[in-house]
Amino acid sequence: MENTITSSTSSPKGRGVNFSTPRGFGSKFKSKCKETFFPDDPFKPISQEPNRLLKTKKLLEYFVPIFEWLPKYDMQKLKYDVLAGITITSLAVPQGISYAKLASIPPIIGLYSSFVPPFVYAVFGSSNNLAVGTVAACSLLIAETFGEEMIKNEPELYLHLIFTATLITGLFQFAMGFLRLGILVDFLSHSTITGFMGGTAIIILLQQLKGIFGLVHFTHKTDVVSVLHSILDNRAEWKWQSTLAGVCFLVFLQSTRYIKQRYPKLFWVSAMGPMVVVVVGCVVAYLVKGTAHGIATVGPLKKGLNPPSIQLLNFDSKYLGMVFKAGIVTGLIALAEGIAIGRSFAVMKNEQTDGNKEMIAFGLMNVIGSFTSCYLTTGPFSKTAVNYNAGTKTPMSNVVMGVCMMLVLLFLAPLFSYTPLVGLSAIIMSAMLGLINYEEMYHLFKVDKFDFLVCMSAFFGVSFLSMDYGLIISVGFSIVRALLYVARPSTCKLGRIPNSVMFRDIEQYPASEEMLGYIILQLGSPVFFANSTYVRERILRWIRDEPEAIEFLLLDLSGVSTIDMTGMETLLEVQRILGSKNIKMVIINPRFEVLEKMMLSHFVEKIGKEYMFLSIDDAVQACRFNLTTTKPEV
Repeated sequence: MENTITSSTSSPKGRGVNFSTPRGFGSKFKSKCKETFFPDDPFKPISQEPNRLLKTKKLLEYFVPIFEWLPKYDMQKLKYDVLAGITITSLAVPQGISYAKLASIPPIIGLYSSFVPPFVYAVFGSSNNLAVGTVAACSLLIAETFGEEMIKNEPELYLHLIFTATLITGLFQFAMGFLRLGILVDFLSHSTITGFMGGTAIIILLQQLKGIFGLVHFTHKTDVVSVLHSILDNRAEWKWQSTLAGVCFLVFLQSTRYIKQRYPKLFWVSAMGPMVVVVVGCVVAYLVKGTAHGIATVGPLKKGLNPPSIQLLNFDSKYLGMVFKAGIVTGLIALAEGIAIGRSFAVMKNEQTDGNKEMIAFGLMNVIGSFTSCYLTTGPFSKTAVNYNAGTKTPMSNVVMGVCMMLVLLFLAPLFSYTPLVGLSAIIMSAMLGLINYEEMYHLFKVDKFDFLVCMSAFFGVSFLSMDYGLIISVGFSIVRALLYVARPSTCKLGRIPNSVMFRDIEQYPASEEMLGYIILQLGSPVFFANSTYVRERILRWIRDEPEAIEFLLLDLSGVSTIDMTGMETLLEVQRILGSKNIKMVIINPRFEVLEKMMLSHFVEKIGKEYMFLSIDDAVQACRFNLTTTKPEV
């Protein structure tokens, strides 16, 4: 007797597969775009507002977040924000000068970059905890992109190109946020960022040995081998006075970090540490005439607010390649770091940040910054951590920092001209030691070896090759991993959990019951051209490995989010192969998009509606009935 499943044995009434008319192309395209670019559906509350005036107000609040939090602002919040703003200013001054030194640009540019961008972020940013400013990794990467030869021979041109690269960064970030392309940042995985930041910290630490030892001659390269070689080759230039001062500063800064970790309420001790180093260094260098004893200083810093730089932007075709490379690569890194840091601290307060809004805010502050003598800014971890621990309530803390920086630029900037470079080196080294996340790397090794490989490829690539090569290698491994997931999707054999109607992976639940006469397989990813051959071979292998003869293959498609024509042809091919062995294929719970394609391609007609079920249990009951009816009578 032929093995068939009649309609009378299909799902109970009201529980069958819904073979409704497929949606039109326009409807599907709209739904797909919405899921791709607006997964959080941010405009739904706005569209449901009946009052036109309130709808306009909500729309304005969405695009310009300051209109959302400012009307609710009160003196209680201001008290916390003023304290946080003053605290992060004490960190912004030494970091601004230090990171400008890393980028090989005038120190005053680092201070300018902590004045204008915070005001822009306060208007457009969505994070209550993020404190904006310059970052070490991007500062070094900018200098590495343009090269030491240009920095040394054409410093004015180099500065103009940095402003231009900052404009490119801003436009790129704004476009990504406006077009809601945050998905691109996701290719910089957590493992990649961890390894990249650790590797960057290593090379920055080693480069600061130039300031610690008071060296005059130093390599232009950034890799570990070249830097160590340069330090050892120039032993004759080592100055004990500079080294002693550097060690003392570094021990002091690390002691303040230890106090903060041991007593979290004393976070301000660590926050004030860099400013104390700068002040003490300035006083000592002034009193003992440090330059005469081999201790180099920052040099003249002029008073005044940011001069306009829009007229300095340089779009000469000869340099555009370097400008775009610096702008886009540093823009991606700054986005990934800033958004990740903002989200991390938001989670601690049960708050949410909008990644696309953050991209727009970062983009606007870099575009405006490029017009006002600033270079690339984002949300640095150290400053944001201090802002969070200081009790910030809203982005107003950035406004307070901006006001404080304005006062510094107007009245105090020349005082910092005596800052010893060894002090800045110590500040940078102390900050970088906190960026090497050994615990996270070990955690990756324990949990996921491939994630650990991705992390280490970034770490060692940055340390021993260069920053961009390290990043490319790590992202390459991440993409290979994603392709492996796509090309080799998971499949598993299901069995029934005893005394239940639940079916689970028999490898995970060994006590689950296997069914005689049929096999239940579950596919866990889209089925399309890249993995269709693997899916076919894996299904046939499952069947070949069965110890008993089977009559039915039950294919659970609950985890298959989409399928293409190649995938459907593969399933039909599997059906034909099994048909030659008198094995029937049953489809279980195809998802909406999958079922639509199956209907439009006449797959359903070819396989038969009676072989499609809503649940595994329905299919099992139908197959069991048919197995029973096909047995010869005794």
